Amino acid sequence: MATRSALINVMAKAAEKAARGLKRDFGEVENLQVSRKGPADFVSAADLKAEKTIREELSRARPGYGFLMEESGAVAPSDDSGRRWIVDPLDGTTNFLHGLPQFAISIALEERGEIIAGLIYDPIKDDLFHAERGGGAFHNDRRLRVSSRNRLAESLIATGAPYIGHGDRERYLGEIDAVMEQTAGIRRWGSAALDLAYVAAGRFDAFWEWGLSAWDIAAGTILVREAGGYVSELNGKTINLESGSILASNNNIHSDLMKLLRKPLGNQRAR
Repeated sequence: MATRSALINVMAKAAEKAARGLKRDFGEVENLQVSRKGPADFVSAADLKAEKTIREELSRARPGYGFLMEESGAVAPSDDSGRRWIVDPLDGTTNFLHGLPQFAISIALEERGEIIAGLIYDPIKDDLFHAERGGGAFHNDRRLRVSSRNRLAESLIATGAPYIGHGDRERYLGEIDAVMEQTAGIRRWGSAALDLAYVAAGRFDAFWEWGLSAWDIAAGTILVREAGGYVSELNGKTINLESGSILASNNNIHSDLMKLLRKPLGNQRAR
């Protein structure tokens, strides 16, 4: 059984405390107070409470660290550590609000621009995924490895889809068509954090999406890397959390899948 570090224990304690409130509210989803941030982009009272809980717990344990949080924005570190927490208190909010049990808490720790630890917690399934730089990736206390599939025809691919007011629908439909033709299947489950955790666990062979924020993918990137996978932007460049695009997979299919995803973009440019 793996022994969790003090850092992972701090992150897990914050996530598990916030999760208690999310599970209570999930059981009463019809009564939630919900406000609109934009078309089909919601923030719930549960989301805000979870973020407050996580911030309080992490600040108590590491008082000098900064924050980048989905709802309350950025706070610079107050010490010289160069570290900040990147937090999504409820990744999969739309699932949550519709009573679908596919959502997660995502917490990453960044040090001078590099992610050094990540944790993704699924409260409903009690699945805890975590990783530290150089220390491997784990599901609860079991070591994770990405899948070893080397043929697209045998691979199961996850993605995220555009919705009203967001994303490039035409490009996405082209990508879906290209990937459907060459792979064993596509899944769209509505939580980028869990999709990345599932790539790290070998449940999905790859995941791609455009238009994401740093808090959607920060923890997942280190999970995939520490599980032996490869993460890049969709243009092949080294991942930049601010770019919004990601392709995460095992090393065997990454290049082939990237070429496949570039075909629709090339077709659009040729018009």
